[in-house]
Amino acid sequence: MPRKRQPSEPFQSTKRRERDHNPHEVFSDDDRERYESMRTVFDEMPNDDRPPAGDRWSIWWESEPLQRGPEPHPDWVITDHGAVDYELGILKTGKEADVFLIERVVPGTDQAVIMASKRYRSAEHTQFNRAGDYTVGRAAKRSRDNRAMAKRTTFGLEQAAGRWAAAEFDALKRLYNVGVPVPYPVQVHGTEVLMEFIGHDRTAAPRLAETRPDGDELESLWEQASEALRRMTELGFAHGDLSPYNTVVHEGRLVVLDLPQVVDIYANPLGMDFLTRDVENLGSWFSNRGIAREVVNDLHAEVLALAAKP
Repeated sequence: MPRKRQPSEPFQSTKRRERDHNPHEVFSDDDRERYESMRTVFDEMPNDDRPPAGDRWSIWWESEPLQRGPEPHPDWVITDHGAVDYELGILKTGKEADVFLIERVVPGTDQAVIMASKRYRSAEHTQFNRAGDYTVGRAAKRSRDNRAMAKRTTFGLEQAAGRWAAAEFDALKRLYNVGVPVPYPVQVHGTEVLMEFIGHDRTAAPRLAETRPDGDELESLWEQASEALRRMTELGFAHGDLSPYNTVVHEGRLVVLDLPQVVDIYANPLGMDFLTRDVENLGSWFSNRGIAREVVNDLHAEVLALAAKP
């Protein structure tokens, strides 16, 4: 029969009584040996998650399905879990973002593709001071985000940069789906937009302003520009900053770039003004090189009529 504890005897648990011989001993010899073995393995592990080759693992699977390009994905899009990204250098700097050249590779195979990576700076570091004109009619879904951006907190500045990236990615997807000549949007991740690189090898296609087309080529590029403006208008969009400097020519194809400031011509009170400016900026370049001014005016009237349709 167990002995009853006397009232004056301090209570001790069974485990405490078992180690009364050394009250400072916490781990057994087996515990210590196991701990040392685990610590050795941990110390020998790499202290980061960088791939054995390349600058980072592919971020394809870090984006949600809606943050990836329209399906079906082009054959050149690499979705392999083991793919890595190499940074090849910077293509250009801008008012709100910088564009880098990225090569995504599957090590040990011949799968590789070069893409453009557009990385938005936080609103704290951007040089783009007219953002308010473009974002009228846009609003964050969460009031907390709107308040943070209005107060320009650190969180708010990052949210603003993320919104520019998301806006461009969404515009690229919608325009690509209706046949507007834009780069295929591969994915958006935070403040980074990965898209099709328009160029040959590692050389970017020339901007329209850098080309000297004449005759049939000039007519072809004008028709492509006109059709792009028509389709954007039918979708309810104005580019907002369309010019010969953010359109490029690749193998006879005109491609429209730089879409973060895309304007909803119905939600934004300045929508029609932006649409008029897009036509004028691009049309003036063409009229200065041989396209009749009347043709540019006709396009202006046409897109305004399209925008006025219910």
